[in-house]
This record gives sequence, C-alpha cells and structure tokens, in this order.
Amino acid sequence: MFGFRPEGRALTKGVDPITRITPYIMTERSDAQCYCTQYADYEAINRYIKQKRAEGYKISTMSVIIAAYVRAISQYPELNRFVVGRTLYARRELCVSFAIVKIRSKTDFLETTVKIYFDPYDTIFDVARKIEDAIDRNKKTETENKTDRVAHALLSIPGLVRVGVGILKLLDRIGWMPRAIVDASPFHTSMFITNMASLGMNELHHHLYNFGTTTVFIGLGKKEARLKLSVDGKITAKNCYPLAVVTDERVAAGAMYSMAFDLMRRHLRNPELLEVPPEEVRYDHRAVYRCKEDRIH
Repeated sequence: MFGFRPEGRALTKGVDPITRITPYIMTERSDAQCYCTQYADYEAINRYIKQKRAEGYKISTMSVIIAAYVRAISQYPELNRFVVGRTLYARRELCVSFAIVKIRSKTDFLETTVKIYFDPYDTIFDVARKIEDAIDRNKKTETENKTDRVAHALLSIPGLVRVGVGILKLLDRIGWMPRAIVDASPFHTSMFITNMASLGMNELHHHLYNFGTTTVFIGLGKKEARLKLSVDGKITAKNCYPLAVVTDERVAAGAMYSMAFDLMRRHLRNPELLEVPPEEVRYDHRAVYRCKEDRIH
C-alpha cells in the first residue's frame, strides 16, 4: 500500500512525465497492450543446441530464448517494471512463468504453471539448469506446486473461488497481497512465455492479464521460412522461430523496448555470447535483485 509492495518499489522520480502519466490514461493492462513479432535465427539456435549437447550440456530452444531475455533485462531493466493501479513500479526480482503439460495418456493430460527466478548475471548454463530442474520437479502427475495448492484451496469450498479471487484482486490493488501468494502466482512475473512450437503450432499473440504484474508475454511458434530480398535482387529463404510479443507500453518508452529486443535478437543469433555473464548489470532506480538461491514455484 502507498507504493510498498513485496516485489517492487514505486517510481515517483526520475521517470519522464509521459511514462508517468500513461497509467492514468490507460488504467488497465489490457488497454496498453502492444503487439509485435520478433524472429529468432532457427539455424543458429539449432546449431548451438546440437553443439552443446555433444559437449554434454542439455540446452533447449526455450532455454536459449529465456536466457536471451534475461540478458536483455540485465541491460534494460525498464522492461522489468510493472503497473498496478496508476502507479509505476521497479520490480525487485527477475522471473519467468510458463506452463507445463503433464501427460497421462493421449487424451488425458494436466497443465500446471511454474515460475522461475533468475539472476541478471545468469549464463545460458544457469538458465538451462533452472528450467530443467523446474520441469523435473513438476512433470509428474502426482506433483503439486504452490500454484496448484492455492488453486485447489480456492476451489475446495463452493463459492469460495469467487470471493477469494475478489479479495486477492483487492489486496493486489492496494499492495497488501501476502508474499506467499505473490510467489505462488504465475501472473506476478516479469515475463510469461508459451511454447506453441512444442505442440507444432504457429505463434500466438497472447493477451496480458489485468490481474498480476506480467509486463511481457511471448508466444514461441513453430519453425517457418521467411523470404528475404538481398541488395542484388535475389530472394532467399531463411528458417526462423517467430516470437509473438505482447508488451505493456506504459512501463517504458518505445525506444527502450526497441533497444532491448535488438539486444535479445543479437544474442539469439550468437547464443555463445550467453555463456559468460554480462560485464555489468543495470538496475532500475536502485531496485537491486540478485537470486542468491534457486527459487521455483
């Protein structure tokens, strides 16, 4: 309340007036959604994954993309902000949420979500290990994580879910949401990503949730060939992964988004750059966050 939240600190100074006033104009996250599609070099990522697996490292496409996003945030922390009510906050953590499907049979499966906390100094190896640990802990059908337990508790008594969710939304709006609920919620995250490629599907521009603090949603689509016209007039085809990106425009200027995604694309073209930590990390208005231990919910 009054600018104090467990996962962020209110920004009242040092932010340009247009950015500060935007939450008053667009009061809901769904009002401020911007859509774009970025493209990741399929050949570069696949070549890197095969090379690392030959060296004994288990690297996935999701690991490379999330590691590139973590690296972008390490240099452009403005994208890690969020808006609640009409207040802009600098996030005190760097986390990514995604869904995991627990397969029982061809026609019977369950879905859960996990949220992983990252350090801005994390390398591709750190990111891959944390993702693999999260999947291993949650892929068993009998496993329940904190998100599952909160959902089951709300659904356990008829009528409780409507009242309970209403109370949680109110607590979230005024900054009184318990830290345990924030940790369990996949909607209180820096970025949410969905891997449509693993299902053989095209990219999906997914909406941002009004509940929670998700600032960026990325939908990874299956490989596709893009035609490119060279300077000498020749047309060539290049395989790529389409990334359907939805952002909350209220948190930063468009130029900041542009530079961050340019840095992300650069690392997706050269994943080897992710093997070493950044020389320096920028933090947003002294909102320092370091992941001292693995946190997975």
